[in-house]
Amino acid sequence: MLYRFKSRNSGDVIMLEPHGKRVLEIIGKEAGPQGIVLAEQIPQAISDLQAAVEKEEAEFARAKAEFQAGQTREPPDAEAVRLRQRVQPFLDQLRRSHESGDPVVWGV
Repeated sequence: MLYRFKSRNSGDVIMLEPHGKRVLEIIGKEAGPQGIVLAEQIPQAISDLQAAVEKEEAEFARAKAEFQAGQTREPPDAEAVRLRQRVQPFLDQLRRSHESGDPVVWGV
């Protein structure tokens, strides 16, 4: 399944199911086949996504430091696509929608 996030003032943002579910979980929405982020909910959604990105970046930096210090044998996967990269198009869509007062919907 794909999640296709739509707004009147931006192009669609498409995510594979696991990534779309994670994003919806972060912003406190049920990961159903249809849904809406109301205009008044967008600032909190942006804040929640930014906090999740910062948390993941801090965890990556900690894991990298532990590996470099010889505390772990497994290096963090520097090649993996991280949350920051995955949510950037969605954050842009949310910001544009917030500026115009429009909701973001999916599955409609």
